[in-house]
Amino acid sequence: MAWDFDTDPEYQKKLDWVAEFVRNEVEPLDLLYPNPYDRDNPEIRALMKPLQAKVKEQELWACHLGPELGGPGYGQLKLALLNEVLGTSLWAPLVFGCQAPDSGNAEILAHFGTPEQKAKYLQPLLDGEIGSCYVMTEPTGGSDPTSFKTLAVRDGDDWVINGEKWFNSAAEHAAFHIVMVVTDPEAEPHKRLSMFIVPAGTPGLEIVKNFAVPGFSEHEGHLRFTDVRVPSDHLLGAEGLGFVVAQTRLGGGRVHHAMRTVALVRKAFDMMCERAVSRPMRKGVLGGFQLTQEKIADSWIEMEQFRLLVLRTAWRIDKEQDYRKVRHDIAAIKVAMPKVMHDIAQRAMHLHGAIGVSTDLPFTDMMNYAQVMAIADGPTEVHKITLAKEVLKTYAPADPVYPSGYRPLLREKARELVAQRLEHAVGNL
Repeated sequence: MAWDFDTDPEYQKKLDWVAEFVRNEVEPLDLLYPNPYDRDNPEIRALMKPLQAKVKEQELWACHLGPELGGPGYGQLKLALLNEVLGTSLWAPLVFGCQAPDSGNAEILAHFGTPEQKAKYLQPLLDGEIGSCYVMTEPTGGSDPTSFKTLAVRDGDDWVINGEKWFNSAAEHAAFHIVMVVTDPEAEPHKRLSMFIVPAGTPGLEIVKNFAVPGFSEHEGHLRFTDVRVPSDHLLGAEGLGFVVAQTRLGGGRVHHAMRTVALVRKAFDMMCERAVSRPMRKGVLGGFQLTQEKIADSWIEMEQFRLLVLRTAWRIDKEQDYRKVRHDIAAIKVAMPKVMHDIAQRAMHLHGAIGVSTDLPFTDMMNYAQVMAIADGPTEVHKITLAKEVLKTYAPADPVYPSGYRPLLREKARELVAQRLEHAVGNL
C-alpha cells in the first residue's frame, strides 16, 4: 500500500532553492529578453551561462533525462514538481535544460539516433550549446497521417525532400531540424512516414515566415523544402517508422506541457486571490462578495483536480516505463489543460477589471496559451477520441434491451439472494 502525497524532504529543499532562484534571478530576464532561444545573441549567452552553471551545481540540469544521457534520472514525478516552478518563466526551462522542443528532440535522438548522430547532434543539444526544431505540421493537415504531403524520394545515397511545413517552434534559431516526411505514399497510413535530420542551412531549406504567437517566447516557422538533399545516414530509425518515432516524442511532450501549465494556472489563481483581498469596494473588499468567492472556489477545485491528474500521470509513467500504457491518462490531461488554463485566466482577468485585459498583465497571453495547448501536439478532439476508446476497451458488452443496471432484473436477483441467505440462516438456528 503506497498512497503518498508528501514530497521527499531532500528534494523539497531543491524545489525551495529553485523557487527562490527562478523568482529572483530568472524571471526578471523575461521582461528584458522575451526570446531566450536566440543563442546567437551575445547578451543572452552571457546571461544564460552563469545561470545554467548554478543549476548544474544543484544537479538539476536536464531533469527529464536519465543518468546515461547526463541527467539526474529523477523520473517524471519529480520533473512534474520541478516544472510547477519553471512554468512561470520564459527563461527557466532553458536555464534548467528542459525546454521544448529540444527536450523531445533529445529523447528521439537518444532512442533512435546512431552513434554518429548522437555525437554530432545529441551531445551539443544536451550541453545547451545548440537548439533544434521539430518539423511535423503542414498547412494541409495535422493529426491525420494520410494528410501529409511533404515527400522524400530516394536518389542514390541521398534523399530529396520537397514540401512545406509550418508552425515549427524556434526554427529560426535551430542548428538542425527533425523532419517528418512521406517516404512511401502507397504504404499503410502509419507506415508512410519517416524522420530525417536536416541541418540548418541545407540548400533548398527556406524559412518563408516566422509567426509570432502571443504568450510564447519563440516564433513558429513556416519552412519550405525545395529539392533539399540529405544523406541516407540522416534517417532517424528505420524507414517507415516516423509515426512510431513521433509518438515516442509527443507522449512526453504533452505531459511536460501540462506540467508547466500547472505553474501558469497557479500564477493566475494567486493573482486572482491577491486582487480579491486588496481591491477596495463600497463595503469591504472584492473578496467579500459571493460571486467573487464562487470564482475562487471553482478555480481552486479545477486547479487541484488538474494538478493531481498531472502528478498521477507522471507517477504512472515512472511505474510503467511505457507511454503506450498511459495513453488515456496523457490524453485526459491534454484535454483538461486548455479548459482549466482558459477558465481560471479568464476569471482572474475579469476580477482585475480594465487593467486585466491590457498587456501590462499576463492574462491575455495566458488565454491565448490555452488555445495553443488545445491545438499543439494533437487537438483536443483527437485526444477525447483516444481517451474514450481506451476507456471503452475495459468494458464488456451488456444486453442492449436489459442493461446491467436494469432494476427489475436486479430486484429479482436480489430477492433470490435474500431468500437463499434467509433459508441458510434459519437452517443454522
